[in-house]
Amino acid sequence: MSPVDDTLTNALAHLGRGPAVSGRSVNLPIDQASTLLFDRLAAFEAARAARYEQGTLYYGRYGTPASFALERTMAAIEGGHGCISVSAGLTAVTLALTGAAKAGAHVLVADNVYEPTRGFCDDILCRYGVEVGYFDPMIGEGLADLFRPDTAAVMFEAPGSGTFEVPDIPAIARVARERGAVSILDGTWATPVFCRPLELGVDVVVHSGSKYIGGHADAMIGFIVCNEASYAPMRKAVLAFGDRAGSLDVFLALRGLRTLEMRMKQAQSAGMAVARWLAEQPQTLAMRHPAFPDCPGHAQWRRDFSGASGLFSVLFKPCSDAQLHAFVDALDLFGVGVSWGGFESLVLPVKPKRTAKPWTAEGRLVRFGIGQESTESLVEDLAQALPKLG
Repeated sequence: MSPVDDTLTNALAHLGRGPAVSGRSVNLPIDQASTLLFDRLAAFEAARAARYEQGTLYYGRYGTPASFALERTMAAIEGGHGCISVSAGLTAVTLALTGAAKAGAHVLVADNVYEPTRGFCDDILCRYGVEVGYFDPMIGEGLADLFRPDTAAVMFEAPGSGTFEVPDIPAIARVARERGAVSILDGTWATPVFCRPLELGVDVVVHSGSKYIGGHADAMIGFIVCNEASYAPMRKAVLAFGDRAGSLDVFLALRGLRTLEMRMKQAQSAGMAVARWLAEQPQTLAMRHPAFPDCPGHAQWRRDFSGASGLFSVLFKPCSDAQLHAFVDALDLFGVGVSWGGFESLVLPVKPKRTAKPWTAEGRLVRFGIGQESTESLVEDLAQALPKLG
């Protein structure tokens, strides 16, 4: 696995805070602002002319001191040129795709993306004449065969949503760049603590900050982190839609970043402990966890990542719907719900939708998000519920 940058710990503790003055608060305050006032018309006109530049105070929708501090921090820890904060993780995905494509263009999307990402591609992008082609995420440099002269963007995840394949990030990014397309990667699972896709050649990385970055199942925020070539046009496109992250969510994300590295290490430790136990159970057919050798893309994970989060899936032996429901309902410490990355453990059955390469695995796929409960208690809870699967 790639090593963790030794500077990350200090960066998470200190970046994105105000200037060093005596008596300052530890955290930036909630920065609630719409109209910003100027003493001179010339100053207002200068701000209006520079409103798409990060750090320019013009109107609250374009940014506040707190949102700029958060964006600078995200860009720094991701190794990017700039960041745009938006209202949700899905918003980051949809606006990044919209900013990279144009009417009549062709985009390539990995077959294992987050289901709402696929929904946006199938239901919204097509209305504007954008044609979407889905590809096997493990295709690597073979992606070149799917390019067309009008291919504008490549959207993929590492690892894939629900099924956790790890693609060859550098190969896909290289193919896209050689053909003039923008590569967009959803890096929510690993966070910048365990993977920095921009350093692997990707142009744009999107994050759902509602997951590990916020860390407490309360913030709703997304991030679009760009390299230098992509940043200015992407920021202008995103701001043209009028979206922005809420002031409270900016505050919560900045707070969450302070403990991100520590929580990710805990998520990895707890997730591996529970996953190793599940792998040994008679009801388990296969593990869909990048750190396990039989997970597709395990070699890429070892090369490009420095760790694993606490989210993974288990392929259980075939069973009836009633048995699956009985298993999930018997769990006491695992809540049933979407999202993940908070302090609570979650469970959710997964039904992969594939169009480029059919999902043919037999059995029932179940996703687990391991929270902050003791691993011993989680294992005990799973042990009493697993017999419900038959």
